[in-house]
Amino acid sequence: MSGHSKWSTIKRKKGAADARRGAAFTQVSKDITLAAREGGGDHEMNPALRLAIKKAKAVNMPSANIERAINKGIGNLPGMKYENYIYEGYGPGGVAIMMEVMTDNKNRTVPDIRHIMSKNGGNLGESGCVNWMFEKKGTITLNKRSVDEDVVLEKSLELGADDFGSDNDVIEITTSPELFGDVSDGLEKEGYEIEGEVGLSPINSVNVSGADAKQLLQLLEKLEENEDIQKVYSNFDLDESELGSLL
Repeated sequence: MSGHSKWSTIKRKKGAADARRGAAFTQVSKDITLAAREGGGDHEMNPALRLAIKKAKAVNMPSANIERAINKGIGNLPGMKYENYIYEGYGPGGVAIMMEVMTDNKNRTVPDIRHIMSKNGGNLGESGCVNWMFEKKGTITLNKRSVDEDVVLEKSLELGADDFGSDNDVIEITTSPELFGDVSDGLEKEGYEIEGEVGLSPINSVNVSGADAKQLLQLLEKLEENEDIQKVYSNFDLDESELGSLL
């Protein structure tokens, strides 16, 4: 793949199980909130928000929930004031972890994160300890089984994409944050069903295996479940042969 977070790939493969657990609404709500925070609440002007809303509708999220997630992102919930933070740390195997947080009570959130990290083989670090290991990128994915990969590659590069890769069933296109809207809009106009976001991608990866890999996935999942953590990024890599036994 083109360097997108391995955790994002694993979450995609776990999607059906997450939906059964009722986690689908929580995750897409966070995606909407983060997209609205980054690019504003008008989905016509914010392609990342438009794609997040599309994903929410695909799992039948009620319109009221979608609106609440947007309003949370733009700071428009009556009586609630949310602040945004970035927290950094390390997980099992020495992998780097970045967390985008939105909270109305930092004094509650920080101890919660520290507890989750320490209980699952990680530790919360100082500001700046791992952020140099990541860069901001736009990532677009689509199912390659229903498209001509060469045509998608040509069109993506024509629209301004930086990189292009694929695994067994997914094509992943990487863009600069500035061109994410142009590339995603262009692909949608061509009729492609896409998903996408602007977030952090690791510059280099750290291989993990065995007990470290198992504990790391548990840690990342616990962090994702925290209502104040909007997004989790990590720079780990994992052999596909080992992945099946961990999902």
